[in-house]
Amino acid sequence: MQKFSIILFLFFFFGNLSPVYAQEQPKELVIINMDSIPKRKINPLAPSKAAFYSAVLPGLGQAYNKKYWKIPIVYGALATSLYFYAENNQLYHEFRDIYKRRLEGYTDDKYKDIYSDNVIINAQKTYQRNRDLSLLITFGIYALNIIDANVDAHLIQFNVNEKLSVKPDVKQNFFDNNYNVGLTLNYNF
Repeated sequence: MQKFSIILFLFFFFGNLSPVYAQEQPKELVIINMDSIPKRKINPLAPSKAAFYSAVLPGLGQAYNKKYWKIPIVYGALATSLYFYAENNQLYHEFRDIYKRRLEGYTDDKYKDIYSDNVIINAQKTYQRNRDLSLLITFGIYALNIIDANVDAHLIQFNVNEKLSVKPDVKQNFFDNNYNVGLTLNYNF
């Protein structure tokens, strides 16, 4: 019972729960003149153009779609992943050079009394793995930038207005007095 009351509360809190019955009387018929509706020109090449712009310069596709707030996110994500790539690459080369010098017989590195050869090898492998992962993440963010521009350009062309809505609905079943929970899809003409 408690689970049902929580579900019922959520439906009342998040949506308009007016009951819909098949026996409702039809409302007044409204005739719409199709010439009075403003038509929006759809450019079918806009998604590919936005993707191309983002591939050439990250963030340019978002600017083409007029989603300027996404540009700092794209550059912030790319800068962060490139920073970690550069940092891990530098540490990888540092430990690799120390290990190479130790193999040649030199003992003048700054870690000579702190780290053994095994620790140097493990550090080298760790930084190499982290460097490769950072590069993979950078390519992933670059690809997401292109995909975001393409999908956003597709979604701009869809007509989304107040006439279409999805609302939660709870109805009582008159045969066994149980409540049925569901969603209603409404389209107002």
